[in-house]
Amino acid sequence: MTGTERRNQLLDVGRSLFAEKGFDATSIEEIAAKAKVSKPVVYEHFGGKEGLYAVVVDREMEHLLDRVTGALSGGDPRELLEQAALALLDYVYEDTDGFRILVRDSPVAASTGTFASLISDIASQVEYILAREFKSRGLETKLAGLYSQALVGMVALTGQWWLEARKPKRDEVAAHLVNLAWNGLSHLEAKPRLLPRRQKRSDDRPGRVVASDLALPDAELLDAVQDADSNDVPVEVQSAARKDAESAPVGGLAAAVHP
Repeated sequence: MTGTERRNQLLDVGRSLFAEKGFDATSIEEIAAKAKVSKPVVYEHFGGKEGLYAVVVDREMEHLLDRVTGALSGGDPRELLEQAALALLDYVYEDTDGFRILVRDSPVAASTGTFASLISDIASQVEYILAREFKSRGLETKLAGLYSQALVGMVALTGQWWLEARKPKRDEVAAHLVNLAWNGLSHLEAKPRLLPRRQKRSDDRPGRVVASDLALPDAELLDAVQDADSNDVPVEVQSAARKDAESAPVGGLAAAVHP
C-alpha cells in the first residue's frame, strides 16, 4: 500500500474497533493485528492510539456537519426542520459506528469529540439562520443561540436513544420530533407525518438556506415569557398554575402553565 492507503486503512480499522469496544478497551496490538501490520506502523502514522482516535473523531464530526448543513437546502421553515432531523437520523442509521464514537466522551481533549461539542457544533450551523429570521421579525437576536441549542439537542439526544431502540421507523421518529418542535405540547397532532422529501435542484448549494417565512415565536410570546421570568406574577397565581399543570393532560399543559 501507499502511505495514504495505509493511513486510510488504519483509520477504518480504528473506527470499527473504537465503535465496537470503546477507546479504553481497544489496544494498539488489536489495531495492528486487524490491519495486518506491526505496531510501529501505527505509531509512524498517528503517534499512538490517542492520535488515531483524534483523527477518527475529527473525521466523523466533519462528515456529520457536512451532512446536516448540506441537507438544509431550502424550502419552507417546517421543511428545514424536517431536513435537519432526517439528516441526523440518516447518519445514525447509515453510519452507526461513527455515531457510536461521537456519543462517547473523547479521552483526547475536553473541547472536541464529546457529545456536547457535537451538539454545539451543529447548533452553530443553525444559529445564523435563526438569528437572521429573529432580526427580520424584530425579535431579540441573542436568543437565536438558545433556540438552536434546544432544537439540535432535542434531535441529537433522540438520535442517541434511537440508536439502540431502532423503533419506530426513522421517518416516523423525525415526524414526531418535528411535531413537538413545530407545534409544541399544546398543539400536538394526533398522527404527525412528514412532508414529501424534497428533491434537490441543480442550483441547490450545500449550506445555503432560504427561509424567508420561518415561523418562530412572535414578540407577544417572548414578552409573556419575559414577564413570567420577572417576579411580577403573584405567588398565588403561580401556585394555582403549578397545580393545574401537574394534573393537566399533555395537550393542555401549556394552557395550564400560562393561564
